[in-house]
Amino acid sequence: MHPQNATLHRHEQFHSAFLPGDRDVLVWLPPGYDAEPGRHFPVLYMHDGQNLFDPETAFQRGEHWRVGETAADLITAGLLEPLIIVGIDNTGEERIHEYTPTKDARLGGGLADDYGRLIIEDLKPLIDRTYRTLPDRQHTGLGGSSLGGLVTLHLGFSHPGVFSRLAVLSPSVWWDRRAILTTVRQARPKPAVRLWVDMGTAEGRRGLDDARLLKAALVGAGYVDGVDLHYAEFEGATHSEAAWAARVGPMLTWLFPPVST
Repeated sequence: MHPQNATLHRHEQFHSAFLPGDRDVLVWLPPGYDAEPGRHFPVLYMHDGQNLFDPETAFQRGEHWRVGETAADLITAGLLEPLIIVGIDNTGEERIHEYTPTKDARLGGGLADDYGRLIIEDLKPLIDRTYRTLPDRQHTGLGGSSLGGLVTLHLGFSHPGVFSRLAVLSPSVWWDRRAILTTVRQARPKPAVRLWVDMGTAEGRRGLDDARLLKAALVGAGYVDGVDLHYAEFEGATHSEAAWAARVGPMLTWLFPPVST
């Protein structure tokens, strides 16, 4: 048990009408949640829930993102707004289909809009009913890595009335001939979202080139680095859970800075 008394709740086999596969959902409640019964909290929804909180369920066993420990330390230090973090498990073989916005001629996919409906129409109402959330767009974020970064960007641009803070780590810009770049370039007016976008320099030349193309598309759409966009390249970072774990702290504090009172 973490000394700051954060708690983790598991909703097993969450069912949605929009996709056939049930999945577990983890809900992390911040330190002080029980001590302040009148307080409501922003929410960050994250994909690949298996990798976020528990080393035993991580894709690489023992390598999880340590989201709970990192968030608790930052909240306790006054560096992060207290928030609820919801981890949505992926469904294994269906992950590539659910996390991709368009159908690729070779790889299939294209179910991201259905996955978005699962989050927005089924899961978010459950979370808002069950926990003390701030349900409006200003206090709702979405985040993930790799294909999870891709689906975050797609859903954030598709539903700016639901999400206003996006964590896009090592996004799979390459999917379907970089179709996501067209989505960004055609967004008029640009969605009023706050973006964290990153890539590791050891993720391959294509990954780095794609991330730079994405940054250029975002800047072209009107986002300003350091204002509503934080773009970062991490020297020597690979495409791995351990690399993403190292970026959780700065990502959280960019998206959910402490509220000045």
